[in-house]
Amino acid sequence: MRFAAVTLQDFRNLPLIGVALSGRRTFLLGPNAQGKTNFIEALGYVTALRSFRAAETRALIGLGRPQAGMAFTVEHESFGASRVTITLKPDGREVMWEQGRVTRLGDFIGRFPTVVFSSQDNQLLRGAPALRRRWLDLTLAAMDPAYLTALQGCTRALAERILLLKRGNRDTGMIEAFEHELAGHAVTLVAKRAAGITELGEAFRVAHARLVPDSETAGLVYGPDSAAATREDFAALLAKNRPRDTLLKSTERGPHRDDLEFLLNGRPARQFASEGQQRCLVIALRLAQAAYFKTRGGVTPVLLCDDVLGELDPQRRERFWASLENDPQVIATGTSLPADAVGWQVLRVEGGQVKSEG
Repeated sequence: MRFAAVTLQDFRNLPLIGVALSGRRTFLLGPNAQGKTNFIEALGYVTALRSFRAAETRALIGLGRPQAGMAFTVEHESFGASRVTITLKPDGREVMWEQGRVTRLGDFIGRFPTVVFSSQDNQLLRGAPALRRRWLDLTLAAMDPAYLTALQGCTRALAERILLLKRGNRDTGMIEAFEHELAGHAVTLVAKRAAGITELGEAFRVAHARLVPDSETAGLVYGPDSAAATREDFAALLAKNRPRDTLLKSTERGPHRDDLEFLLNGRPARQFASEGQQRCLVIALRLAQAAYFKTRGGVTPVLLCDDVLGELDPQRRERFWASLENDPQVIATGTSLPADAVGWQVLRVEGGQVKSEG
């Protein structure tokens, strides 16, 4: 897949820009806080109709503007030349492409895969479990509609159970109904997460090996919150915990508490990895995500590198380029052009404007 042209209007600080992207390497060059990351954010939005910065739709619309618009011309392995338009409004979004208006997220998510490499990715390793779950959910849901359905059902049932607990509802039958619904989706999620981590873990190991010396090994370990293997087991766990959950007005056990651990040389990377090693680990995770998208969807994702290449020393940057497969389109940002960015299309970004340097 390749972005051939991008038009943005009132997306964050980008008032109106139209850019043709040539070749397979583009570099957005300019000082900080000028709009480079906003441009990358817009391109990444087309994969799951969500911002990689976890921003709400309102935050994506330019200050004081009623709505924002995005239009992409995409060269695609399956759909040929495609045009996708997205209109963002404070109360929602409208998505159009050749197949018509998109009414169900499952009909669109993952069709136009991108992978964002961000300077904030180290938080995937260091930060709260919710960040890792979000990454895993977005990755698996993009390639598996059944996973998305289970995730949406689990989220709804969990919210309803918590609402009943907060209201002090004593209708046991009603609570049990949501617990059984939650249990069914939870068991599906746990099984699919376990299988997904096995596949992603192998891709992660291979990607990491290409980035670092032979003496280092890496792995991913899935940590489910519950060992309940069946719907009945999980429903029983929820029923057992109901008195405590009622006091806390929360649901303390379930897939919304799952986690994912990075290993380096068999030890927890969060505790033992250096800054440089952590950077290589999260880059390997993103490369594994790209490989997973390609294997599952048959489409080579676009790699969006936001202020990442400049953080790598020349040796690691050389290893990064050598590790790329299928000649993906790479769109990168930075305050200075890397010495090895020869033959790239360079776009200057300043004050919300994006212009070609040549």
